[in-house]
Amino acid sequence: MSSPIYIQIYKVLKEKIVLGQLKPGDMLLSENELAQQYSTSRPTVRKSLSMIENEGYIYSYPGKGYYVAVPDHNKYTLVFNELHSGDYSINESKLLEVNVIVADEEIARVLQVPLQRKVIIIRRLLSVTEEPVAYDVKYLPYYRGKPIVEKEIQYATFPEMVAQKDSAFAIKKELCISIEYSQPIIEKSLYLKESRPMLVVDQRLFDQQNQPIGWGKTYYKSEYGKIKACSS
Repeated sequence: MSSPIYIQIYKVLKEKIVLGQLKPGDMLLSENELAQQYSTSRPTVRKSLSMIENEGYIYSYPGKGYYVAVPDHNKYTLVFNELHSGDYSINESKLLEVNVIVADEEIARVLQVPLQRKVIIIRRLLSVTEEPVAYDVKYLPYYRGKPIVEKEIQYATFPEMVAQKDSAFAIKKELCISIEYSQPIIEKSLYLKESRPMLVVDQRLFDQQNQPIGWGKTYYKSEYGKIKACSS
């Protein structure tokens, strides 16, 4: 079964751009011309062009038409999952603590809650073939009457934890990667003999109104602190 005509047009035009047959700055044929060339309607052509535009290959100039965009090589797609990073996967997650605490100044500031507001803290030790490689801590606003199911969070990623309350598709994410020196509680959990630099991934989750719904930090041993990103 052949693909719908709009998919065929999409594939042909995208291939011409990728292969360099259409270069940055080149103007595409008009919607009318493409419709005639492919014996179809303008709405069908417009659907194809919209798909290519959404992927960043072309842009529209009102009243003139569509042009091939200049690729942005400064943009990368970073896929992060605290249970899978770099060339390895976490195969053991040990739940160290699930508790309700009162927010200190830093937690209150990040989660935008009143000082001393109750929050849930979750601490985990992440290991690869029995070797502890990362210390993971998460903070979630506390809601009275909402059960904390430990078995559901032991191997859950951060968005999955929050998605027990909010739709996973409604969550907005912010990621910050930095280097910090280990703290005594982390050194003890990861069997470090002294303070050392660690790769730290700071995750902040927001709802559709941009209100914080979760804050987490994962501390990786330097030899396991590898995160990959690729250009689209």
